[in-house]
Amino acid sequence: MAKLPVEKMRELERRFGEVEARMSAGPDSETYVRLASEYAELQPVVTKIREHQRTETEIADLEAMLADKSIDREMRELAEIELPDLRGRIEVLEREMQVLLLPKDAADEKSAILEIRAGTGGSEAALFGGDLFRMYERFAAANGWKVEVLSASEGEAGGYKEIIASITGRGVFAKLKFESGVHRVQRVPETEAGGRIHTSAATVAVLPEAEEIDIEIRPEDIRIDTMRSSGAGGQHVNTTDSAVRITHLPTGLVVTSSEKSQHQNRAKAMQVLRSRLFDMERQKADSERSADRKSQVGSGDRSERIRTYNFPQGRVTDHRINLTLYKLDRMMEGEIDEVVDALLADHQAGLLAQLGGQD
Repeated sequence: MAKLPVEKMRELERRFGEVEARMSAGPDSETYVRLASEYAELQPVVTKIREHQRTETEIADLEAMLADKSIDREMRELAEIELPDLRGRIEVLEREMQVLLLPKDAADEKSAILEIRAGTGGSEAALFGGDLFRMYERFAAANGWKVEVLSASEGEAGGYKEIIASITGRGVFAKLKFESGVHRVQRVPETEAGGRIHTSAATVAVLPEAEEIDIEIRPEDIRIDTMRSSGAGGQHVNTTDSAVRITHLPTGLVVTSSEKSQHQNRAKAMQVLRSRLFDMERQKADSERSADRKSQVGSGDRSERIRTYNFPQGRVTDHRINLTLYKLDRMMEGEIDEVVDALLADHQAGLLAQLGGQD
C-alpha cells in the first residue's frame, strides 16, 4: 500500500480551517458559493484525517498502558482486546483516505452528453438502442438529473438508430464515464417466429459536457449549413430551412440538429460539437499520459465490447471486470448502481496500484 502523504494531509487540514474561517466571516455571496464548494470537497478527507489522528492517539495510549508494568491485569487485558480492532480501523481509514486523495478527473463533476448508436443487428439493434436510452433515462431520474434529447433518428420498428441527449446534474460524468463502448444484446426478437436468439449491438459514448471556457471554437473553423427539416410521418412538416449542420473544418467533425427552431438547432449542435472536441482533447492527453499502460476498465475505445445483456438468462456481464449479475430486468429499469460502483472501485484500485508502484 502506498504511504499516506503526511505533508499533503497537513496542508489539506490547514486549508480546510482557512475556508471554514472565511465562510464564518460572512463573505459576499459569490465568494461564499466558491468557498462552500471547496468546503464540500475538503470535508470528507479532513474528517477521515482527524479520525485517523484520533485512532493513532488511542493506539499509542493503549500501547503505553501495556508497557506500564504498574497497570493492573484487568486493564491490560482490555487494552489487548481493543488494540487489534483499532489497528484494523487504521488500515481501513488509510485505504479510504488514499482513495479520497487520488488525483481527481477535472471533468468528473460535469454534466454529460450521451450518444447511443445502433450497431450490427438492424431493427433489433435500434430497439436495443432505445432500451439503453430508457435505462440511462431512469438512472438519471433516480439521481435527480435532467435529460434533454438533442437529436434522434428513430428505427423503423421502434427504438433509435441514433440518439444524442444532454444529462445535466452534478457528477454525471463521474458516474457514467465508464459506459462508453459496445453494448451487446442476446435475445429472441419479437418478430422472430422460430424463437432463435439473435445477437446485436449498440455503441454508447459518454462525453463530458464542455462549456465555452473549456474549448474555443473559432468562427473561421466551422461551416454552418441549413437544410429543410423533414416532419414526422408527414405531420407538422416545418417548411422553413431550420435543420442545421455544423462542420468543424480542422477535424472534419459533423454535427446536425433538426428540431423546429433554427436558433435552438444551432445552439444544440454547437453544444455537441464543443463536447466532442473537448473529449478529443482529453483522449489525446490521456493517451499521451498513459501510452505505456491501459486503464483497468478498458481504454474507453468505443469499438471495444464492454458488456453483454443476455435476456433468456436474465444475465448482464461486464467483460472489463468479469462481473456477472442476474438482475437484467432491474438493470433495464435503471438500477445500474452496482455495475457503476464496481467499475469505479476497479478504476480506483488501478490508480492506487500505480501510486504504490511509484514508491
